[in-house]
Amino acid sequence: MVQTFGGPEALAIVDLPDPRPGAGEVLITTEAIGVGGLDALIRSGALADYGSTAGRILGSEVAGTVAAVGDDVDAAWIGQRVWGFTGVHGGYAEHAIATAATLVPVPAGLSSVDAVTLGSSAMVAHFALRHAHFAPGESVLVRGAAGGIGVMAVQLAARDGASAVAVTTSSAERGDRLRALGATHVLDRLGHDDGDAPASYDVIIDIVAGADLPSFFSKLAPNGRMVAVGVMAGIPPADFATPMIAAFQKSMSFATFSADTISLPDRAAATTALFAAADHGDLKAVVHEVLSLDQAVLAHQKIEAGEVFGRIALTPKKG
Repeated sequence: MVQTFGGPEALAIVDLPDPRPGAGEVLITTEAIGVGGLDALIRSGALADYGSTAGRILGSEVAGTVAAVGDDVDAAWIGQRVWGFTGVHGGYAEHAIATAATLVPVPAGLSSVDAVTLGSSAMVAHFALRHAHFAPGESVLVRGAAGGIGVMAVQLAARDGASAVAVTTSSAERGDRLRALGATHVLDRLGHDDGDAPASYDVIIDIVAGADLPSFFSKLAPNGRMVAVGVMAGIPPADFATPMIAAFQKSMSFATFSADTISLPDRAAATTALFAAADHGDLKAVVHEVLSLDQAVLAHQKIEAGEVFGRIALTPKKG
């Protein structure tokens, strides 16, 4: 539970009664819980207007077995192993409520940890590339590629026929790991490279934002599209679009993307297809580490320290 907004130490373990599913909801006995940058931002208070208040339980996605269903939900879900979306809050728990419309059966070949590692990250990356109107043969730059959404955007762009997939990341070691996932060029965090990367890109997927976002407009090709899917480095400056306006003749565009604009059935359908691709070996769940639920503070410390490559998952078992 988030006691007060602040650092990782703001999280506390509490005992609460098991929740009861309402209409259109299910109760999931969790086997794995996804941990991501959004959780850290909510915990810090940076997204207090995102429906978060002190005293709330973090966690937006879980995988496990359906234990009970609410009204208007097919009882056939009971006993099935599923991935589910909790609605931003409530996932860091042994039992969590999820919206039935978000449920996706987890294939036998995927673990519950794999499911929460792929889950929302793969879905967001999929729709972000669609939002950018990415087409096979185009070049893609993923800014902030070592996180959960980033590693999925790299894999999906490579799988779907990008002519080049460049990444920004913090170290050569991470660059090597991203190359193994499909990256063709590695840039540093400011977009500098050793000279062999393309000068410009058709699509930029930006998970970072922050003060340096404006400098990346210079890396957009004519008719290039930049889509921001995160603000891990903070909100860009108020005049961030000035470089784009200054290059008016290049017909560049900038957009934001949130999965909140995608219907629940469309999200579930995309996640089902992405799970199937992972089950067939076409995508990889990149698990940084599996920690126990009572180590949630440690998980957030690792996120804030920039240590995480891929995603951390929590399990209900005590460490």
